[in-house]
Amino acid sequence: MAIFAKSNVPQFSMDVYQNEYLPEGGREVNAIVTVTATGGGTVGSAIAAPVYPAGGRPSAAVAITVDCSGSMDYPPTKMRNARDATAAAVDTLRDGTHFAVIGGTHVAQEVYPGGGRLAVADAATREQAKRALRRLSAGGGTAIGTWLRLADRLLSSADVTIRHGILLTDGRNEHESPEDLRAALDACAGRFTCDARGVGTDWEVKEVTGIASALLGTADIVADPAGLAADFTRMMETAMGKEVADVALRVWTPVGTTIRYVKQVAPTVADLTGRRTEAGPRAGDYPTGSWGDESRDYHLCVEVPAAGLGQEMLAARVSLVVPQPDGSVQNLGAQGLVRAVWTDDMAASTSINPQVAHYTGQAELAQAIQQGLDLRKAGDFDGATAKLGRAVQLANVSGNADTAKLLAKVVDVVDAATGTVRLKTRVAEADEMTLETRSTKTVRVKK
Repeated sequence: MAIFAKSNVPQFSMDVYQNEYLPEGGREVNAIVTVTATGGGTVGSAIAAPVYPAGGRPSAAVAITVDCSGSMDYPPTKMRNARDATAAAVDTLRDGTHFAVIGGTHVAQEVYPGGGRLAVADAATREQAKRALRRLSAGGGTAIGTWLRLADRLLSSADVTIRHGILLTDGRNEHESPEDLRAALDACAGRFTCDARGVGTDWEVKEVTGIASALLGTADIVADPAGLAADFTRMMETAMGKEVADVALRVWTPVGTTIRYVKQVAPTVADLTGRRTEAGPRAGDYPTGSWGDESRDYHLCVEVPAAGLGQEMLAARVSLVVPQPDGSVQNLGAQGLVRAVWTDDMAASTSINPQVAHYTGQAELAQAIQQGLDLRKAGDFDGATAKLGRAVQLANVSGNADTAKLLAKVVDVVDAATGTVRLKTRVAEADEMTLETRSTKTVRVKK
């Protein structure tokens, strides 16, 4: 079932894919909810209020944080590549975007414009920022939570629609405790989104992916510093394409129904279950971050009260909302309904919806890779072989060719169909880190 929203820019639509039929006594309902945002044309017929004024552009603020710790000087080209990449990102800023550049060591320093403020992008400020970047040098430690808190202070100083960060690090967060970083992430969550990148191979994958997950951004590895400029340009182009911030999935369920989980399953796997905020009787909001022209898939699993044959019920209603400054919310108009129908038709009740089956496998694939790599690091080679073999099998079944290629750099694949593999005796650190960092990337279900 699809119900569409029409507005100026952007427009949201929602589709629900599920097998609504349950056997007698069945209680678990699974659905894949596809949300699509488009920037032009007319979709559907329902009218929704504009997200921002007709003919306008969303206002945005961006903070770019560059690791300037001592390790960035080894090799010296790393710091130069980071400066060049940041300059490329600055060049990609849309005129009128508020921005700042932060240098991160064991403290956070304002590189440009300084004075606790943001600059407004135009030809002059972009050139000034690039001149300031030339003075960046490496020295000191790493305290990422401090960097994030400064980014938050700067971004919150602007009255804008979109707040976004880009963070680059090449090392482990050694000059503050894990609790300090966690507290900073908790303080920044919901205030801005952030893409995180690790350059080289001396950083901690779980730290970088944890930052991106907490702040609803992307994480990736740039093993060769020479690739930073292209990656920063792509990240900034994507950030400049965002048109509405703070979109939440609002899930309403009837009395007696329990939400088991809500997960984003495409383009990456991210568990949103624990991030629910209450939104009135039997309703909760799950944050999805900022949107441009894109489509994402979510897996909703609910437990309903048992019912007799022939009965049916609305198991959940999913909508999209954006909080407003006055505490109200704007409903974006798109809505999806999840149903449950009890039947004695064995074929109907045992059929697994293709979308649900696909994304269940993709989530298992991500988990198998992460567990397999952890076991490998712990020296449990039999356990690692079993988990990574299962990952190869799942990647093969789902057609996730990119992940299959990354797996083939860590294991020798004997038979992909059965998941028969042998661990490679020597694995490049960059290959292992790339597989771990990109393990949550998924492929869309084949229609």
